[in-house]
Amino acid sequence: MKLIVSRSQISGCVHAPPSKSHTHRAFLLAALAKGESVVFSPLLGEDTLATLDAVKALGAHVCEANDRITIRGGDLHAPLPKGTVINCKNSGTSMRMLAGIASRLDGTTAFTGDASLCSRPMKPLLDALSELGAGVTSKNGCAPFTITGPGSGGDVHIRGDVSSQFISALLISAPLGKADTRIHLTTPLTSEPYVDMTISAMKKHGVSVETIDDGYLVRSGQVYSPVDVQVGGDYSSAAFLFAAAALTGEITVSGLDPADPQGDKVVISILETFGAGVVREGENVTIKKADLKAADIDLADAPDLFPIIAVLASQAKGTSRLYGAAHLRFKESDRIMSTVLFLRSMGADISETGDGCIVMGPSRLSGANVTTFGDHRIMMAASVAGLIAAGNTIIDDSGCCAVSYPDFVRDMQRLGADMREE
Repeated sequence: MKLIVSRSQISGCVHAPPSKSHTHRAFLLAALAKGESVVFSPLLGEDTLATLDAVKALGAHVCEANDRITIRGGDLHAPLPKGTVINCKNSGTSMRMLAGIASRLDGTTAFTGDASLCSRPMKPLLDALSELGAGVTSKNGCAPFTITGPGSGGDVHIRGDVSSQFISALLISAPLGKADTRIHLTTPLTSEPYVDMTISAMKKHGVSVETIDDGYLVRSGQVYSPVDVQVGGDYSSAAFLFAAAALTGEITVSGLDPADPQGDKVVISILETFGAGVVREGENVTIKKADLKAADIDLADAPDLFPIIAVLASQAKGTSRLYGAAHLRFKESDRIMSTVLFLRSMGADISETGDGCIVMGPSRLSGANVTTFGDHRIMMAASVAGLIAAGNTIIDDSGCCAVSYPDFVRDMQRLGADMREE
């Protein structure tokens, strides 16, 4: 279904959608904990539902009721009946973290996904799991693949600059090994806040992670304890609401914990750097429209913000440079290319670099036909750009936002955005 967006302003109040990253981790760790855990207010989007289906296939018992998911875990095993394939659909987080868990289980687990996910890199993680003693079969270092466990533990070496999800996968599965696991990073770690989020979630379940000179140490013999988790608001998704307000009006977003370890919390300081009006009161953040000024922004630790920050930069006076995000080439789309493509089609003065883009602003945007490549963040960023563009912006896939923010269009409409699906 297409989404048609016309120039409009937004105002009002909205509650932030639940965090996708926290929901993934809550489901996985509850499945590993022996006993019953309750996950309150989870995000039930396409990616997190893929994780939930997978933990069921691995033997966790799941009960869904109202705004909570109850998971009884601790006795995971390779999927039954034998030959069952875990389909992670479009979720890289699901596939990578579940592959780590599967490497510690007896038996063979097969993984696949949609065409996009099956083109995304997995080789560094698969090589690491093999180094830890798991059996791995894959034709080209991508899905589909199989993992045969159990891997025992020991020393493992992996790049830190391809995906933080690889590191999180090794950390989450490490306590299940018979020996201590030492994770040695062979290149600098990018998106480090996501790893910090993983370590924080593990700690809540009673498992500790130690820092060593070149990585992390996880002691064997630790056991995940069942814990009830309240999933907080998602700064990544709220960023699109913030940007829409900074460009067209004023809104307040509630439900955002200022102490949350999410890396994308940096969006608030980025907005301030661009000159947007920002007021923070507890878990409420108010963003007001303002004249924006150009800025240089390092997105190495918050790459998911790239598309919407590029939209902001297109309306900032001067030259902005977004950098440090080369790993965006391996997301649901080549997110650097797809961002530059849609903004340039709308009239922005933007050029692609190896690790980001250079934007001259402000530009007068005009409506265009936007190809999302099935990427939820491209869809939402283009929708925000459409609010300030002359004429109609026609986006080819309104449904792909269901990956991370299923209620995005509805929330924007409630705030006054002129958006309609056809």
